[in-house]
Amino acid sequence: MRFGCTLMTEQSGPRELVLQAAEAERAGFDFEVMSDHYFPWLEEQGHAPYAWSVLGAVTQATEQVELMTYVTAPIIRYHPAVVAQKAATVGLLSGDRFVLGVGSGENLNEHVVGRGWPPVNVRHEMLTEALHIIGALFDGGHVNYAGKHYRVDSAKLWDLPSRRVPVATAVSGAQSVQRFAELSDAMIAVEPSSSLCEQWDRAAASGAQRKIGQLPIAWSTDRDAAVRRARQQFRWFAGGWKVNSELPGPASFAAATEFVRDEDIAASIPCGPDVEPIVESAAAFWKAGFTDLAVVQIDVDADRRGFFDFAERELLPALREAAS
Repeated sequence: MRFGCTLMTEQSGPRELVLQAAEAERAGFDFEVMSDHYFPWLEEQGHAPYAWSVLGAVTQATEQVELMTYVTAPIIRYHPAVVAQKAATVGLLSGDRFVLGVGSGENLNEHVVGRGWPPVNVRHEMLTEALHIIGALFDGGHVNYAGKHYRVDSAKLWDLPSRRVPVATAVSGAQSVQRFAELSDAMIAVEPSSSLCEQWDRAAASGAQRKIGQLPIAWSTDRDAAVRRARQQFRWFAGGWKVNSELPGPASFAAATEFVRDEDIAASIPCGPDVEPIVESAAAFWKAGFTDLAVVQIDVDADRRGFFDFAERELLPALREAAS
């Protein structure tokens, strides 16, 4: 089991994210994932820098840790041919440490280009085409493509890393697994579902059994403050992805979570100074069959040094011992 750190573009500015990346590597995290948003989910989060510029800086602020988007949507805001170019460039800058994490997107981010928000079955069609285009460009040579949703006219990536950039795809159920497993090198999911892992392992190509989850936590020496902070900045999480992907902006997330209480958050997110509740929540992922888990520290900049000291001294050793 490998353990990663999440660089949340919704919670921190670009310079702070680069500092977090360097400190996460020093603390001993195995990999780092970065969200790719145009909006935060809630006004209280207050940030949304361009993830790909930040990733470029992170490649130079770190040396060994694996980097990953979690996730980029190559469907509306970005054309898949451009996503392939960005991914190849970050692969080169990082020295083959980059994994392209992709998904079918959220209205929150994709609506900004004014093309509307298609239903989920159409988004799955678009992502399928996008994966074919990205894969063809990673193969090298000129690519022409004429699909239902995208066209590519004689595109070519002139700078490709020595290692083909792996692609990890976000899934949430049987339909998305069947569509994307054979086109992907790894699975991304946020729920510790054993049935989802089993479906993926049956459908995925040989050697593509990596499964990457994510767990929000609110570490603090003051548990009450941690709970309040988690409710303020992470109550959007309560709606679940089927709801979250459809909401158009922070005001909608605020309205949808108006009645989420502190105790609701404390029941679903480990809060406070103790390592045991975090390990207990994380265990659900490796028991389900996940191979990797990225931790989200809610509002890490409230005590960045304290959190990374805790991760190095207590959290990562406890997680590795329990997972073994």
